[in-house]
Amino acid sequence: MLRFSVRAVRLWKMNSAIIVAAGKGTRMGANVDKLWLEVVGRPVVAHTWKQFNDAACIDEIILVVRDGMQEHFAELADKFKFQKPFRLVVGGVERQDSVWNGLEAVSARTKIVAIQDAARPCTHAELIAATIEAAQETGAAVAAQPVADTIKETADGKIISRTVDRAKLWSVQTPQTFRVEIIRNAIATARQKGLVLTDDTAACELIGQPVRLVKSAAPNPKVTVPADLPFIESLLRSVV
Repeated sequence: MLRFSVRAVRLWKMNSAIIVAAGKGTRMGANVDKLWLEVVGRPVVAHTWKQFNDAACIDEIILVVRDGMQEHFAELADKFKFQKPFRLVVGGVERQDSVWNGLEAVSARTKIVAIQDAARPCTHAELIAATIEAAQETGAAVAAQPVADTIKETADGKIISRTVDRAKLWSVQTPQTFRVEIIRNAIATARQKGLVLTDDTAACELIGQPVRLVKSAAPNPKVTVPADLPFIESLLRSVV
């Protein structure tokens, strides 16, 4: 009978993470790169990187960055002693192009890929693992939370048209996690159709791929505007 160690099996089927860090984050204001704002002693993107560096379920990390920033990211890895194997890839014009470039760089042994916003620094290892498990079963999964606020629809941005049933609404986050062949097919289809999608699960909807919702038990916010920083700082301080 053939026997395989857990280590051998783990190496044969890898879980990779793609951290998308090529955007400009214009809503933070002119000349402000939100990924490099320092929070609790390190840049936002370094906190995000650390979450995946420390997650036992992730074997390698692909960081998709703006051209010219490679040296800065390499310095981050050295400064904060990130030990997990990583590669730096230049991003594309749109987010889906950056994700595609990341997919092209993952190991040939990768079976599951978790795609993460670089500006979402509070994602817990438990949530990463839960999306991986769900993606193994369903093919695609996304971290998400039920919408708590009452939602209104408007046609002109001024007058309410109707109230939407929030019981059916979820706010999606990252990681968005997939069997690698599924997300490659989904994004390739979107590119072939000339569609621009800001969300990876939308590409799965395009090819009819079911996506499992994985509820975020803990806050998992994204840095989008300056007002987000105090809350994110409080979350990060609680785990430092």
